[in-house]
Amino acid sequence: MYFESRNGPSGGSRILTPKPEHAMTKNELKAKRSTTIVLQYLDFIDRHIEDVVHGDAPEFLELNQIARELAVSHQHLTDIIQKEKGNHPCHFYDAKIIEKAKSLLRDPDVSIAEVAMKLTYDPSNFSKFFKKWTGETPGEYRKSQGQAG
Repeated sequence: MYFESRNGPSGGSRILTPKPEHAMTKNELKAKRSTTIVLQYLDFIDRHIEDVVHGDAPEFLELNQIARELAVSHQHLTDIIQKEKGNHPCHFYDAKIIEKAKSLLRDPDVSIAEVAMKLTYDPSNFSKFFKKWTGETPGEYRKSQGQAG
């Protein structure tokens, strides 16, 4: 879609090269922009979660704040992510928080309460959130990884 086929340097085999934007159709440009927004969103939440864990951000941003940071409306961000990825943006945000929680829980020197606080959760709410997503409590997850709680 975003590529065009051309003859290779020797004129024999065909190679794919990026299509210049002026040669793309309106639909191809729109799809390219959608893909860019999705990638920017996923990259932003990865960096933001790291900032929260390291204390460089005091709390998780709300979706409308993230949309503002990405220079799109909340509704447009929601529509694009749902269309391109099949789920609401909050699904991916929460999934990445869970991914980070699992990573932190693998360190036996960090208590479950500390993991919760690093992720700006009260420990009991963190346990409920974690169990809702994974089907097990943080302690059960930690045990399943071969580490004490």
